[in-house]
Amino acid sequence: MQKIVLASSSKYRRELLKKLQIDFIYDSSHIDESPQANESASALAIRLAIEKAAAVAEKYPNHLIIGSDQVATFGNILLGKPGNREKAFQQLQAQSGQKVSFFTGICVLNSASGHTFTDLDICKVHFRNLSDSQIQRYLTIEQAFDCAGSFMSEGYGITLFSKIEGEDPNALIGLPLIKLIKLLDQCGLAIP
Repeated sequence: MQKIVLASSSKYRRELLKKLQIDFIYDSSHIDESPQANESASALAIRLAIEKAAAVAEKYPNHLIIGSDQVATFGNILLGKPGNREKAFQQLQAQSGQKVSFFTGICVLNSASGHTFTDLDICKVHFRNLSDSQIQRYLTIEQAFDCAGSFMSEGYGITLFSKIEGEDPNALIGLPLIKLIKLLDQCGLAIP
């Protein structure tokens, strides 16, 4: 059986993958995550998932490599990671009472055969109407400056929402396990 490599240093993705009770290692994939001209959010999420898996493939020539990436959109605007409190506040203020869509691309690359299997999860998050003081309090409790959309649904960020629409709650955290299980099955690795 081929070994599994998670092409990510994200502690959130590692914790999610542990749910499947499979042995894996992880390795950082350093790629340029900039969108290409006229690239849709769904195409960007899939492309980045593939590129992350491919970036570590040379180091692991007989492995199943998992790449995943998430892109958030608000209307037609791509939401990046805010990087600091001020930008996070501005993002959350704009999202108050609105809907944000999360596109999570997933890729399993068989580095021995070169075959690539991909899928996409789409999750929509409906934000409550938030006051400035609620946003400030949230940012004091949870400094989600390295998260697209400025929140972490696995933590206190869940208090920001009125509703979540999606097939897999794990996708919002960054790794759609339901789709991953299907892709691993296509690669010959059945998860009980």
